[in-house]
Amino acid sequence: MSAREMIYTLPKRLKPNSGIGIDIIYHFQITGVDGGDFTVKVKDGTCSVHDGLTGDPKCIISATSSDYVDAETGKINAQMAVMFGKIKVSNIGSMMKFVEMFERVTQ
Repeated sequence: MSAREMIYTLPKRLKPNSGIGIDIIYHFQITGVDGGDFTVKVKDGTCSVHDGLTGDPKCIISATSSDYVDAETGKINAQMAVMFGKIKVSNIGSMMKFVEMFERVTQ
């Protein structure tokens, strides 16, 4: 599964009862094959994904497509990837909330 495909599975991977009372925008800037710019919005328990960067993000996540895929699938430790700069995150607190709200990708 590509980084693009993984990002577009986020609405299905939102955990039950997650995101209720939340209105937050994440921007994903993924470089490389099957990358792109994506806006992920979580509002009142629903998630939507769109191509391009729109709205005022609470958190911006930047990575190569391969590093993003490896972090989502657990091939690399996501926290270590952030610490070593493979994945850049503008707001750690918002990213932690993101991790709590979504199921991991299973391949």
